[in-house]
Amino acid sequence: MTTPVLLAWSGGKDCLMALEALRSDPAWQPVALLTTITRDFQRVAMHGIRRDVLEAQAAALGLPLVPVEIDWPSSNEVYEAAHAAALDAVAARWPGLRHCAYGDLFLADVRGYREAQLARMGWQGVFPLWGRDTAALARRFVDQGHRAFLTCVDTTLLDACYSGRSFDASLLADLPQDVDPCGENGEFHTLAWAGPAFRQEIAIVRGESLLREDRFQYTDFRLAHAG
Repeated sequence: MTTPVLLAWSGGKDCLMALEALRSDPAWQPVALLTTITRDFQRVAMHGIRRDVLEAQAAALGLPLVPVEIDWPSSNEVYEAAHAAALDAVAARWPGLRHCAYGDLFLADVRGYREAQLARMGWQGVFPLWGRDTAALARRFVDQGHRAFLTCVDTTLLDACYSGRSFDASLLADLPQDVDPCGENGEFHTLAWAGPAFRQEIAIVRGESLLREDRFQYTDFRLAHAG
């Protein structure tokens, strides 16, 4: 029996790998992508990915995008209320849907928070990548032909020059040994734009790079036809 599952979608490589894992498992049927975006900026907060790029990703993946808008910054209470309302709407649209998947790899506190939040709504969390070796996952992502860019770097953990680089074999070879190859500790965030999971690649162009909050180096990527 196939169980429908919602996927928390940031636009990056880990959630893309989670989608691939779900689609290769006959027990699951991904039905939609749930994305939290900032209301004022219309972007994924930490990744900095534009809403129209997210929509292009969803179209290329063949799944509807369910946006959850919050102010930035917002409290946990505001975020959780918006998330709960989104889950109610999703459950009404897809009766029987009570599972939400995440691309988390090994941060137990993050997983525990998600599971507790879902449990209050009568939902369950699914973690298809949990516990996998992150170096092996990163190499597999590259070897399978997936393409991504680094959109944000925490400069307290990794040099700002990595922002905007391709997530490829060269980058993996250059990463310092104390940096997780998948950026699971928050060292960097990514934007997936091409590869076997997409029906067509997302035509994007690189924009400016900016340091925000004296810490996070962002590199902007926009749709090529957006001007």
